[in-house]
Amino acid sequence: QVRLMESGGGLVQTGESLKLSCAASGSITSINRMGWYRQTPGKQRELVAVITSGGYIDYADSVKGRFTISKDNAKNTGYLQMNSLKPIDAAVYYCNAEGTYQSGPYFLSFNDWGQGTQVIVSS
Repeated sequence: QVRLMESGGGLVQTGESLKLSCAASGSITSINRMGWYRQTPGKQRELVAVITSGGYIDYADSVKGRFTISKDNAKNTGYLQMNSLKPIDAAVYYCNAEGTYQSGPYFLSFNDWGQGTQVIVSS
């Protein structure tokens, strides 16, 4: 089984920065895709940024130029550096990862979510 744990959320003022982390644990053999999503009450969860093992990176238009997604393959950890934060960025941020893990003699696929980390941006 695979577990994702986000951290790094908190309360900041407009214009400040935060760096979110998503640590994946378990007998992971590969992470093929990792995405950061965010959700506010009453709204659908939206994709913020995505990175793949092949080097593809993409961002929501609303965060381009301010957020940077990255990952450390050796640590099975992804990051979302968020700069110039705005009140509209306030949300619960979730990471999602897809990949493979080993269970006994088998290699299985996973697609899991973390529990979320709250980001609050005061104006």
